[in-house]
Order: sequence, then C-alpha cells, then structure tokens
Amino acid sequence: MTATVVQLSGDRQDLTERERMILRAIIHLFILHATPVGSRIVSKYLEREFALSPATIRNVMSDLEEMGYITHPHTSAGRMPTDKGYRFYVDSLMGSELLSTLETETVLGNLRGSPRETVLRDASRVLGSLSHYLALVQLPQLGDVIVQKVEMLRLSSERLLVVVALESDIVRTVTIETHHLPEHASLDEITRAINERLAGRPLSMLNALFPDMLDDTHSSDGALIRLFVDHVGRLNDSSLQAPSSIHVAGTQNLLTHPEFDDPERMRSVIELVENEDVIIHLLGTAQENDGVAVRIGNELQNEQLQDYSLIATTYRVGSASGSVGLIGPKRMNYSRMVSLVQFVGTVLSSTLRSR
Repeated sequence: MTATVVQLSGDRQDLTERERMILRAIIHLFILHATPVGSRIVSKYLEREFALSPATIRNVMSDLEEMGYITHPHTSAGRMPTDKGYRFYVDSLMGSELLSTLETETVLGNLRGSPRETVLRDASRVLGSLSHYLALVQLPQLGDVIVQKVEMLRLSSERLLVVVALESDIVRTVTIETHHLPEHASLDEITRAINERLAGRPLSMLNALFPDMLDDTHSSDGALIRLFVDHVGRLNDSSLQAPSSIHVAGTQNLLTHPEFDDPERMRSVIELVENEDVIIHLLGTAQENDGVAVRIGNELQNEQLQDYSLIATTYRVGSASGSVGLIGPKRMNYSRMVSLVQFVGTVLSSTLRSR
C-alpha cells in the first residue's frame, strides 16, 4: 500500500545526500529513544552503510542546526529534530511502511463485522489500540448527504410524519404538529413539489430551495412548507449517528509516552480530549486536501499543541465525508502512522458503502 502524504510548502534548502542521511538517522534515533542524539551514536547507527567518523558527523550536524533542521536543548547535549526537520523528513525522506498482516487483519476484523451504529466508534478504538496515540473519528454531517426522497404521512388531524430517505440507506423521520393540515390531495401535491426541488440535492441546500415556493403557495400550504423547512432543516446540524460528532480513543495509551511525564503536558492532553471544538478544527484541515495530511507542531497553530503532530485523512459515506486521524507527540513513527490512518480510512469508506 502506498501512502499519499499531503505536503506543506515551505522554505527548505536543498540538502546533500550526506546531510539527508544524517538527518534521517537523527530522526529515526530520536523516534526510537526520545533522547537527544550524539554524533557517536549516529556514527554507530550508520556504520553498516557509511563509515563516517563522529567528527565528520558533528560538522554535518552543525550545518543542519544552522539551517534549522535540528537543535539541542543545551550546549553539551545531542541533537533533536525541529518542526522544520520533521517536515523535511515527512515530505522528502520518509519511505512508506507496509502494515503487518496482524494489523490489517485486526482493522478488517473489527470494522467489517461492526454494525453501522458502532463502526465509527470501533474505528477510533482500533486505531487508538494499534497506534498507542490519541485516535479521532469525526462523524459526517447529514447536511452533506444527498436526499433521495421525502414522504409525508398523516398520523392524525394535527400530526404529520415526515420521512426523509437519504443515500447510503440513511433514513430520518421528523414529526410536525400543526392545526392546519391540508387535505390528502393537497398534501400529496406539496410532497411532490418538495421532491421535485430537493431530491438529488444535499440536505444542506434545503433553505435555499424554497423561498419562492413559500410565496407561491396558499397560506395553509405555505405554513406547512415553512414547518417542513424548519423541522427538517434541523437535521443539517446533526451528525449521522450520535449526539457527539467526535469519537476519541487511546488517551491512556498516549500518556504512557515519555513526553508526557511532565504534568503540564498531561494536562494539555486532557484539555484536548475535553475540547471537541478544537478537535473538529484540527480535523477540518484534513478535509481541505486529498490523501493523508500531516501537521507538525507549530503547523497546528495552537500554542497548547506545539509538541504534537496530527495525521489525518477522510472517509466517505455516500456524498458525505468524515475525518479519521491521530494526535501524538512529534516523535512518532510517521511512515507507519500514515499507512495506518490511510488504511483505516479506506476500510471505513468501503465498509460504510457496502452497508
């Protein structure tokens, strides 16, 4: 499986092959050990490919630091990647990593066997378990879904049941109460007129389709159409399956990483989980692009999240789309996480399409 990573443009100097090799080694070692990397460790790490002395590596490290790709926490410490270094790695140095058979079978086994009502929650749980990071699944909004047909059924002299059939076998019902229900023939005519305008269009267009129709109808019919637009229009603000529009999993796993020994960082994770609006905003950046989006540190444009990275992609339910992603420390295995997020998104789309 080949992962498609959305790259962010930026000012990057061209690096020599030696500089690329040493930067890649520093990032790999920092991902593995979460401690600044010294020249001797890099020399030993690369000795099977290239015999470079620690002194030579120190000179290259100095150049990389001057260009802003690596930094060091204090004078005698080793080096660690900067946001710019991670960005160059993701865009130019990172290879694709195939998931293991166990990982792919775990995703397929959990999602393809899940009922529609729980498959998105199950996706967040599986993604959190396999990644050991914070897994996020944003539910698609009904407003993006295409309306197939509207039916109106009289329940009593003052109550009307509206059945809205959407694509992907999604059905929503709304009850309207009014003292002025039209006769059967008129109700059928109103239903037909509504379908002529709304069928084949996304639910979000509802308010824009009926202004002239409200003016052209008799008062009783116009009152019913106003109630229809008002009541059915509220579905635009609801997600497909749950009161909350985000499923979050893996918080406990995230806190096991050494970056979160600091109580302040732990607090930022808890605040993130509790702030659905922030998560929705972050995942929204993934929907602006095709492929898998990677946002690193300051690219998230949130002071509390400068030590994190986000990997996200979209999945589809008919014409609607949702987001699936991971948030973790910048020191994450990007190649594996990109493959994992992309695979979960692909399986979600195919699973929901087949339901």
